Amino acid sequence: MKRTLIIATLALMFSAIAGAQPYVITQNDKDRAAEIVSKMTLDEKIEFISGKVDGFHTYAIPRLGIPSVRMADGPQGVRNNTNSTYYPSGIGLAASFNREAAKGVGDGIGCDASARGVRIMLCPGVNIYRSPLCGRNFEYYGEDPFLTSEIALNYIQGIQDHRVIATIKHFAVNNQEYSRHWTGSVVDERTLNEIYFPAFRKAVEKADVGAVMTSYNTVNGVHAAESSWLIKENLRKWGFEGIVMSDWKSTYTTLGVLTGGLDLEMPENFTTKPEMVKPLIENGVLPEANLDEMCRHILQTFIAFGLLDQPAKDESIPEDYDYSRAKAYDAAIEAPVLLKNNGVLPVKKGRIVVLGPNANTVAYGGGSGRMDPIPGRNITPFAGLQALGKKYNVQLIESTEFTPEEQKAIAKANAVIVVAGFNHDTERENHDRTYALPEGQNELIASAAALNKNTVVIINSGGEVDINPFKDNVAAIIMAWYGGQEGGKALADIVSGKVSPSGKLPFTFWGSEDKNPAAKYYHELTPLVYITGKSSRDPYPHTIYSEGLYVGYRGVEKFGVEPMFPFGFGLSYSSFEYSGGSVVPTADGCEVVFTVKNTGKVDAKEAVQVYVAPKNPSVIRPAFELKGFDKKLIAKGKSVEFRIPLGAAEFSYYDVESHSWRVDAGEYKILVGSSSADIKMSLDFTVR
Repeated sequence: MKRTLIIATLALMFSAIAGAQPYVITQNDKDRAAEIVSKMTLDEKIEFISGKVDGFHTYAIPRLGIPSVRMADGPQGVRNNTNSTYYPSGIGLAASFNREAAKGVGDGIGCDASARGVRIMLCPGVNIYRSPLCGRNFEYYGEDPFLTSEIALNYIQGIQDHRVIATIKHFAVNNQEYSRHWTGSVVDERTLNEIYFPAFRKAVEKADVGAVMTSYNTVNGVHAAESSWLIKENLRKWGFEGIVMSDWKSTYTTLGVLTGGLDLEMPENFTTKPEMVKPLIENGVLPEANLDEMCRHILQTFIAFGLLDQPAKDESIPEDYDYSRAKAYDAAIEAPVLLKNNGVLPVKKGRIVVLGPNANTVAYGGGSGRMDPIPGRNITPFAGLQALGKKYNVQLIESTEFTPEEQKAIAKANAVIVVAGFNHDTERENHDRTYALPEGQNELIASAAALNKNTVVIINSGGEVDINPFKDNVAAIIMAWYGGQEGGKALADIVSGKVSPSGKLPFTFWGSEDKNPAAKYYHELTPLVYITGKSSRDPYPHTIYSEGLYVGYRGVEKFGVEPMFPFGFGLSYSSFEYSGGSVVPTADGCEVVFTVKNTGKVDAKEAVQVYVAPKNPSVIRPAFELKGFDKKLIAKGKSVEFRIPLGAAEFSYYDVESHSWRVDAGEYKILVGSSSADIKMSLDFTVR
């Protein structure tokens, strides 16, 4: 069905701001902050712009009523000298394709932080998944900027609903952990704005995020924490009025920190010690007004969130909170992606043998994303299966070398569950990981599959892994990510069929490391002189983002490479039928309306995806891009209507000549499907 929409071609992307959040910086907050700063001594100002105590507190000035504000990592829950609820990893939230699940995790983290007196959470992480090798992919939200933006938006709102400042990170293009302090990212302006900036911009314009953390790397030759182009010419011009803080130990020069736009050096004053700052002011190199502005940004954010007027700790919330545990489970059940199933799943009853390195532990990624869960709250995959009840006889095999009795148990089982993958030692911050599973795991899977054809492989991972050694020899494969403390229960509910899997891949599963468009550029470290043709004092090697806009599924058609599993793919225990598609014009865009019927035998959720495909774009653009999604539970035999809004932003591209977003007038195909490669309907639409 064809519809026409008239949109001003100069419309800017992200112009509309969503409903106001509870804690927005007002003019009154700014005025109050300015008044306090006017009373601060020079020494107090210098101390105030860096972390103190244990590196996770700000500087207190009691005489002015300014408390020391506690902050904590991280994306999967509150850490740093505490035990707390462990939520599913960020990549799992993205795989859920569920805004409510993302907001629920933010909500739970906001509660947990409030219960501990933590008022700044150093999350979420939104760096785009460029390669499976990045050691922190598990914290992030996949390869697509729209999906990443929407998950982050809801996560941030959930946290900040509790008077807790969320910190979106790492700004910007920190897409590898390998040599992260020394590697520079070289990215063109359009790619930055269309792929790597959107999640940060939406967090500013629609979520009123309280803080932004910069990254370790240089961006086009300048360290992110000292880049006035990044901070002043982009972030601040998007309307950000909160705190810009550095990542830990990512500052390098005093003048760069004090003039580049940073507000808060963390975890301490490496470059902003009094003896470094005062001479610059006394000699007229640096105006004291720079310090005033940094202090105002910090204070006006604190004031907006009530940190100067209300107790940090909410005594009404218990640290071990039933509500938080429920939110952790709600997200954990949405995240697993079923990649393969020959009919072995669900296992309705019988004998189940569980084995593998992650069978009787709760795996997690390492670094600032790791967690210290509340004792006794972790549910391992084995424990989750054990709790299913009398219909099942669940046996754990811990040895990797099977005795004759163990071989017999495996052979006679109705299903064999091998829980494989990575952990905090093999996938973590500050290190990239291997594409292959850790040593010995392929052999373990092969041994189990040789004894029992009903072998199911469950993988804990932050991204794609090499499944070629066993893909054709096992009955089912589940990408389980890092499921948090409730992950074992969620997996058991999926394996048993209590709940149908509904997760979808938030990245393209290429099936080979070399197929990924970014692979040949990922660790290509080139001195800047070879990029610019000019000599440079910058001593750091650089990674060139030569694939440009064509990250992940955007590169499938561009480079003619067929993935093993497409972006958005995920199997269900049910089946769905799409019908009745139409495009309805709205004031600022259109609404895509269609019906999905559950034609299977079980109730199940379906995550629908809407892609926008320009027929004759005015500039080079990817063949199609995700611009809408939703997820709903559909009872067996029943139908549900979906209504997916598409605004002017969804028909826009970044114009490098005007340095702004422009609506691209012309004809489009609106593609509705269950994955990027499984398009159920194509609808015509015209933008004028």
